[in-house]
Amino acid sequence: MTTTHLRKDAARNWDRIVAIARALVDEGVTLQLNDVARRAGLGVGTVYRHFATPEALLETVATPCLEALAAHGEQALADTDPWRALEGFLTRTLDAQITDASLALVTAAPTDALPRTTELRQSLATIGTDLLNRAREAAVVRPDLSAADLVPLMCGIAHAVNVYNGTPADRIDTAHRYLATLLGGLRAAPPNM
Repeated sequence: MTTTHLRKDAARNWDRIVAIARALVDEGVTLQLNDVARRAGLGVGTVYRHFATPEALLETVATPCLEALAAHGEQALADTDPWRALEGFLTRTLDAQITDASLALVTAAPTDALPRTTELRQSLATIGTDLLNRAREAAVVRPDLSAADLVPLMCGIAHAVNVYNGTPADRIDTAHRYLATLLGGLRAAPPNM
């Protein structure tokens, strides 16, 4: 749902609800619509009119991140260097996992509350698979690496970094170091001479 089709007061309420939810997610607090309403200074019915479930609100919070990743993925697909395209997409994805607490919660959910979330998740999966297939066809990644391998590998890095107690900049530096190690292992071995 966008705020452009809402009355001004409804749009302000929508923005307020999403901002409160964003802050709660960033604090690691599980979203509960009653709590969001209280913190936003709005009636519970107002929150429920905009978001039928906490999952719908969470997905709305995550949508800008998912959209940015999909846009970056489309740019990566246009890159003529298959390795650089895959590496760039994985780096951007990892950065998002480290900096946006809503992303892991939404991508780990077994179902989606909003059609837009389903669309974005499918787009990202397709982009990742296409980038990996291009890299495999160019023989720059291990031939036994599958798209299904990438998700748990990337989640593993994000989890390891998120339990690391440092500043956000420290976590990003650590994530890039771990990803570089992973990418080194994913590269295809040079042919024997």
